[in-house]
Amino acid sequence: MAKVVKFGGSSLADANQFRKVAEIIHSDKHRRYVVPSAPGKRFGADTKVTDMLYACYDAVLGGGDALKEFRPIAARFNEIISDLELTISLDGEYDRIIESFKKKSGRDYAASRGEYLSGLILANFIGYDFVDAAKAVHFKPDGTFDADLTDASLSMILGGYKRAVLPGFYGAKPCGTIKTFSRGGSDFTGSIVAKAIGASLYENWTDVSGFLVADPRIVENPAGIETITYRELRELSYMGAGVLHEDAIFPVREAKIPINIKNTNEPRAHGTMITPSADSDPARVITGIAGRKNFSVIHIEKDEMNNEIGFLRRILTLFETEGVNFEHIPTGIDTMSIVVGSGVLEKHPNLPDLILKVARPGHMDIEHNLALIAVVGRGMRERRGTAARIFAALAHNKINVRTIDQGSSEINIIIGVNEDDFEQAIRVIYDMFMLAEDGS
Repeated sequence: MAKVVKFGGSSLADANQFRKVAEIIHSDKHRRYVVPSAPGKRFGADTKVTDMLYACYDAVLGGGDALKEFRPIAARFNEIISDLELTISLDGEYDRIIESFKKKSGRDYAASRGEYLSGLILANFIGYDFVDAAKAVHFKPDGTFDADLTDASLSMILGGYKRAVLPGFYGAKPCGTIKTFSRGGSDFTGSIVAKAIGASLYENWTDVSGFLVADPRIVENPAGIETITYRELRELSYMGAGVLHEDAIFPVREAKIPINIKNTNEPRAHGTMITPSADSDPARVITGIAGRKNFSVIHIEKDEMNNEIGFLRRILTLFETEGVNFEHIPTGIDTMSIVVGSGVLEKHPNLPDLILKVARPGHMDIEHNLALIAVVGRGMRERRGTAARIFAALAHNKINVRTIDQGSSEINIIIGVNEDDFEQAIRVIYDMFMLAEDGS
């Protein structure tokens, strides 16, 4: 039985946070494989180490003195080493990094050194072996992630260590060039490590005690989510719930490994458990509410659209040819609405004319300033009147619903509202379900 534990940047921001992490790891003998991020912000106006590395590398490319530019980064790590009273020196590592910067090793290499150095310090502090992710996480020559090779490599390499620290965020191409994942890369590294070793649990430690039902910047003191399924999490993450990057779900979902989102600063809190399946009749109807702004909707009307074979295919083929992604396609018998990100129409200004050409609709218009809100919950399948309650709450507060889309799985309802109504819409939906069910 082994657990994989990933710690985010806020969990490793300074020496005191390193101590908290060490205490968490040593409190459970099953926490055998650790995936650290680079040190994050220590206070509001601080700079993340990753951003410092990007700035340093760019300055060196611009002709700056590499040693001088790197000095604040070295000082940040040396301060952690000194405060932890460690005897290790990273001076040799600093020299190699500086020389690599001079040789234009790439921004991916530069960014990855935060996790690399953080991992070296943490491994020394907790007494674990250190495994360089560049030796175990593989990318193909074209830069795409090589999942099969990585799975086999991680399984073989980590199988040789009883306890190990492997930095998140990066790996390497066959030629040895460092390649980083996109945003949320350390989350993804933790996930693929958990899958490779067949972990019993993947713990993702951050600075919040799990997922909340709604964004606390919009809803005051929203309730926490104790248990959520992968499918629900996928829906909420896509719509902006950002505790865990959505790509990190897939490796552990395939292996049916649960994820526990935990708070480094409140380690005894339950957090949120993410599981392959859960109670089909939970106490709450909805699990969470999330949303995003900046969408546009293309409305198409055509008589007897439903009888015209190939109508939808022509439009989807056009989108594919133009390289355009769409979000949702609510439809009626003679109507179709295509929801796209607002930036899509800015990037492809000729898209409306192309739609007119291939679809020849009777009428077409475009609305902007749309916000999408996803109401997600496995309890929605078992409880009648969920949609009615949503729309009643919005109507009572004079909020107009511009689009409606419900997935066939019946675990989510996505509604479109004016951007000006976005925050208020989330609040009234939250109140309709959470305050009534909690007896407030």
